[in-house]
Amino acid sequence: MLGVIIPIFLLLVIVLGKKIPYIGGNVHIALLVAGSSALLMGGIYNPVDWLMAWVDGLDRLSWVILIAIFGMIYAETQNAMGTMEVVLDSCRSAFGKSPRGLYVASMLAMIIFGALLGEGLSVATVVGVLCVAPLADIGLKGEQISATLVLGALLGSLCPPMSNGIVLSASLCNANYNTVLKWSFISMPLCIAVITGFYAYKYVKIKELPEHLIPEKSAGQILKEGWKTLIPMGVLLIIMILRFGPWSSTVNLDFVSFLWRPLTNVVSGIPFISGMANLIVLSIITVTIIAFFFKTVRQRGFNDIVKVGFKKFLPCGSVQACCALMLGGFYAAGVIDKISAWAQTLNATVLKLGGSFAMGLMGMVTGSQSTTQSTILSFFGPALNSIGMLPEKTALAGSHIAMAAQAFPPSDLCTIVVIGLVAGVINKKVDYVKSMLQSLPGFLFLYLFGIGMLFFF
Repeated sequence: MLGVIIPIFLLLVIVLGKKIPYIGGNVHIALLVAGSSALLMGGIYNPVDWLMAWVDGLDRLSWVILIAIFGMIYAETQNAMGTMEVVLDSCRSAFGKSPRGLYVASMLAMIIFGALLGEGLSVATVVGVLCVAPLADIGLKGEQISATLVLGALLGSLCPPMSNGIVLSASLCNANYNTVLKWSFISMPLCIAVITGFYAYKYVKIKELPEHLIPEKSAGQILKEGWKTLIPMGVLLIIMILRFGPWSSTVNLDFVSFLWRPLTNVVSGIPFISGMANLIVLSIITVTIIAFFFKTVRQRGFNDIVKVGFKKFLPCGSVQACCALMLGGFYAAGVIDKISAWAQTLNATVLKLGGSFAMGLMGMVTGSQSTTQSTILSFFGPALNSIGMLPEKTALAGSHIAMAAQAFPPSDLCTIVVIGLVAGVINKKVDYVKSMLQSLPGFLFLYLFGIGMLFFF
């Protein structure tokens, strides 16, 4: 078992030991050291075998990486089109006729774009800035506004159809992504309803909406004027409905699979490139192409959109590249098999609670759900599968736990970014620690809900 314990121990020591010179707290180094030590402990010394292990890891994560790349590019086209302003204004007009209604409308706008873009931090900064002033006008303090933006953005980023967190968890747990996604259509709306209702009643104390916040146009008028900006988003929604509708088990209405069949036939079986055959990747590419038919997108330019989108991908892409060596090394050295065999000897309750605690701890330290999943769920998931849990159940629960854990104090990266945005708009100091504590109840609910799925559902 040393071949299992040492790589994981080194991983945790480097990530948690921020005072270690040069490498302390560096997630990239931690992942590389874990993968390298697994290969060495497994008796694999040939550099060619190391390269093949890394390629295998990249291949296993290929569709995740490609979704992140093309998802960022798609998000930039939506910025250029002004889609976010249309959705936010229409939500405010439809639901924002009262102070609490305005709060719910702001949360819904954040959640909608989180679901469509799949990346919480981008939503919190791009869409969130439009929500700050209205929330301040209904009496929310800076820390409460920050907590609202972080909650809305991160909850939305776990919602279908994009949901990078579910994509990654399905990959790490060897689960059927389509099944996990269908289950998330139940779990996420339930969590969102509870959390949004709790904060709407906790934060909003005024009874009447300030006059300047009452929408002058109806939601119908706003959508009528800006409906063209919603076309790519609407096409993506139609794709998901056709793919996952109740008829999907008997008839295939997914036109994306037919449209891109020549490409999928070519790339099938090619390491890493085979990720291009993933239907989520192809769906994102399809709606991105549609977006370039719009003048505002073309005026900004293909080069600029791709350049900015890829630049935003690089931080998570570098983590994924390092994770590929760890994942490939774990499989090549038999670490996954050893953990699975060992897990079968454990009491199921101990395994579930211990793994959930480890994910919570990793999220607290790294502030990243992808890192939490890559470092913990990569072996926690297979261990749960080995004791008889459905991979899809493991993946869904793991995605909820990891998404919540990344927002736990003290390393909530999303809050670090958002407090500066909020402070700039309201021209007041926003306390980082107080902001995290304000959002903590919501994320604790999501975290405990994920653990509950391991035991009860």
